[in-house]
Amino acid sequence: MTTPATTSAASAASHRQAPPELTLAHRALLAEVADEWAAVAAATGAADRAAAEAGIRDAYRAAGLAEPSKILWYDSPLAAAVAATVVAGSFKPQELAAAGLRVRAPAGSRAGRCVRDRLRAAAWERARTDAAALLGQTTWAQAWHEVSERLWAPTTGLAARVRTGVEEAVEAAVTGPRTSATRGTAARGGAGIVAGRPVAAETRAATLDALGGQHDAAWLAAFDGLRRCFPALDGSPSAPVLDAFGRVARSAGWWWPYENFVLVAERPTMLHRDENARLHSGDGPALAFPDGFALHAWRGMPIPADFVSGLGPQGSGLDAARIRGEDNAELRRVMLEIYGYDRYLAEVGARPLHRDETGVLWRIELPDDEPVVMVEVLNSTPEPDGTTRTYWLRVPPTTRTARAGVAWTFGLTETEYHPARET
Repeated sequence: MTTPATTSAASAASHRQAPPELTLAHRALLAEVADEWAAVAAATGAADRAAAEAGIRDAYRAAGLAEPSKILWYDSPLAAAVAATVVAGSFKPQELAAAGLRVRAPAGSRAGRCVRDRLRAAAWERARTDAAALLGQTTWAQAWHEVSERLWAPTTGLAARVRTGVEEAVEAAVTGPRTSATRGTAARGGAGIVAGRPVAAETRAATLDALGGQHDAAWLAAFDGLRRCFPALDGSPSAPVLDAFGRVARSAGWWWPYENFVLVAERPTMLHRDENARLHSGDGPALAFPDGFALHAWRGMPIPADFVSGLGPQGSGLDAARIRGEDNAELRRVMLEIYGYDRYLAEVGARPLHRDETGVLWRIELPDDEPVVMVEVLNSTPEPDGTTRTYWLRVPPTTRTARAGVAWTFGLTETEYHPARET
C-alpha cells in the first residue's frame, strides 16, 4: 500500500539531481586550464610584488588569521630558506655569517610561529570538501586526475630539485664545493655544524615550511578548472581562499608564512627544460635566480656548473678514452649522450649482440657501472627532407634480442610485440 509519506519520499528522490559527470567539453577545458597553469609553474622574470602581497594578505584573512605586519622579499629560495632558519630559531645571523652564509632575516621572536599548515590545510580541505559535495567523489576524483597527471610530476619534481639545490649550495658555502668525483658521496648534512646543528640539513628542512607559489600550480589548476567547468563552485566558501592562493602563484615564487612576517622568494630569471619537462641545459644553468643561485642539469640529472663547458663545444674535447676515464658513472652517461652512442661504438670497435628486422642490439661495457644496452632502430617514416633517422633506445642490461628491447619500450614482452606496421 502506498501512503502519502512514501509518495512524497519517492517524489523527492526523483527530483534529486545526480552528481554531474565530466563531459568531453569539460575534459577539453580542464586540459586548457592545465596548460595555463603549466605556464605559471614555468614562469620566469620579476615577481609582481604588489599582486603577490595582496594575495598573501587575502589568504591570511580567508584562513581567519591577522594580516602579517611585514612581508620581506628575497632573490631566491636559497636566500629565503637561510633566513627561515633564523626565524625558526635554529641559528643566529652572526653564526651563519661566521660560517660563510650571508643572511637578512627578522628576529625570530617577532616573526611568530609558522602558519603554513593553517593556510595550506584550510585552502586544500575547504576546496576539496566543496568540490566533492557538489560533484560527488567519482567526478571529483576524475577531474583531479585529468589535471594532476599533467602537472603533478613536473612541478613537484622541480620543487624537489630546488630543495636539493638549496641544501647543496649551503653545504658548498660552509664546507667548500663538491667535485665531480665526490658528488653524491658526501654525507648529507654531515658537515658545516653551527650551534650543534648541520646547516645544510636545517636549511633544507626550512624549505618544507614554504608554500609553493608558482609551484602550487598542480593543485590550484585542478580547482581552477573545476570552477570553470561548474560555475556553482564560484559561490562556495573555498572560492576566496583559492583566489588568494592563485594570485600569489601567478605573481611570485615560494613564500614562508609566519604569524607576523612573511618571507617571499623571487621567481627564476631563467628555466630550461627538455621535451620531458626535465631540467636541461648544455649551455649554462638550467634554472637560475636573480642572486646567482642556480641549478645545472642534463636531461634532469644534476651536473657540476662547469661540466658541459669543460667538454668543449658540442663535446669536441671528448673521445672514448676520456669517457672511460670518468670516475663518476652518472657523468660518464652524460658524456656518452653528448658524444653519441654511434661514435663511441665505432671508436671502440664494438660488435652487435643481436640483429633482426626490428633493429640492432648493442652493449657498452663501462667500468664500475652497469652496461649500457641500446637498440639501434631506423625510422621507416622519412623526414621532411626525404632522409631517414636512426634512433637509439636505452633498454635493460638483461635484454638479449633487438625485438625484446623494442617490445620493452612499449611495455610488452617479446612474444606480445606484434606491430601491424613498423614505423
